[in-house]
Amino acid sequence: QKYWQFLPLGPSGVADCPYTSYSSIAGNPYLIDLDLLIEDGLLTAEEVSAPDWGGDPDNVDYAKLDESRHELLRLAADRCRKRDADKISLFTAENAGWLPDFALFMALKRHFDMLPWTEWPDEAIRSRRPEAIAQYRALLRDDVERFCCLQYLFFTQWDALKAYAGEKGVEFIGDMPIYVSLDSADVWAEPQWFLLDEFNSPVEISGCPPDYFNEDGQLWGNPLYRWDAIRADGYGWWIRRAEGAFRLCDVLRIDHFRGFESYWAVPFGEKTARNGVWRPGPGLDLIRVLTSWFYDKAFIAEDLGFMTPEVRKLQLDSGLPGMSVLQFAFDWRALGSYLPHALEENNVCYTGTHDNDTLRGWLDSADERELEFARAYLGLNDEEGLHWGVIRGGMSSKAVLFVAQMQDYLDLGSSARVNVPGVAEGNWRWRMRPDALSPALAEKLRSMTARYGRAPYVPPYPVEDDTDDADSGGADEAETA
Repeated sequence: QKYWQFLPLGPSGVADCPYTSYSSIAGNPYLIDLDLLIEDGLLTAEEVSAPDWGGDPDNVDYAKLDESRHELLRLAADRCRKRDADKISLFTAENAGWLPDFALFMALKRHFDMLPWTEWPDEAIRSRRPEAIAQYRALLRDDVERFCCLQYLFFTQWDALKAYAGEKGVEFIGDMPIYVSLDSADVWAEPQWFLLDEFNSPVEISGCPPDYFNEDGQLWGNPLYRWDAIRADGYGWWIRRAEGAFRLCDVLRIDHFRGFESYWAVPFGEKTARNGVWRPGPGLDLIRVLTSWFYDKAFIAEDLGFMTPEVRKLQLDSGLPGMSVLQFAFDWRALGSYLPHALEENNVCYTGTHDNDTLRGWLDSADERELEFARAYLGLNDEEGLHWGVIRGGMSSKAVLFVAQMQDYLDLGSSARVNVPGVAEGNWRWRMRPDALSPALAEKLRSMTARYGRAPYVPPYPVEDDTDDADSGGADEAETA
């Protein structure tokens, strides 16, 4: 197992969604390891164990986190600021392109009761007038410094984790959403790159058109880009954003890649995505800038969704591997291209994504026609386990990389689903139990990965020689076998 893929790691905003983050570069304070803070002397075991973190080991309780974690992190940050002031100052200087604005943005949100920045009562700071910036930096200095310190703690821990994984031969696959949230430091600090009116309201917002899965389409609500201004600037904003993303990972998945060819633009104020229009994206121009600037890095094109010949041509011309999802492969409404035998080598095959049900949930609820075809195509059977049969199908494909959600390896049902698109609450909560992994599962993964040529074959156990030395080969032959 050579890669670990995860969702965006930024500080989550609305509904705790990682795709609506307050920053495209900052790290989420929820992911700071409190046990490591204890080891570092910034918290005590008693302080960490005192709060009520919720009673469900399978799901994050965000309400409990909001009650307790912020206060613990404030305590740790204040101690860290006294002890490591020079290190924090150096970290802030090294990240001057984004951190001061982000820290001030978060301090301002706290000051204005977490209102979106477009609703802050002081128009001067909404518009980032220099005198207002200076005034609030002085007024909110303590909070600004705390937010800088929290990012120092996050990246100190993450850098250590990434280095440890690298020593083990494991690379990280990160996720870069094509859009950023309107209520983010990105848009507040650099509104010139976004399609806003004179009142900082979006002119048009993001979404995707109606299809056979959703008759109203999907209304995402992100502000769209001023591609003409970004292009004239040499795509500097995108370069800085990708640079921040690559600090967290080794390979970068570009979310909604088809939006680089053309994107669905919906007039601001619409209640559904029905009345949008297609507008041309930056195309190969931006892709070439990113791949040449980060010539020693790898990208994955998330090319799912409404495909056209033009999108397909962009993906082929880019040279980036696309994506395929096995749960879609057997859908009688869109049959064909995702079947394992039809996958190209320059492709990453998934059992499902964060927007899909788990394999077990899908097997329990899919259309009978889909399941009948999947059973026949993959030879699914109860003895092997239906979910293992689907995983086997992905493993045996020609795709350069195969990825399965942890829930699918563990055969968890729909209660472990990460996200239900279009549902506002109850998402992004699943977590794996500490005792979920086992040597038996590791061995099953190892043997299957080797069987399909995705890892060198290594015998699971030492081969014992039961022959006499007089037999041909003896122990030497047994060792070779």
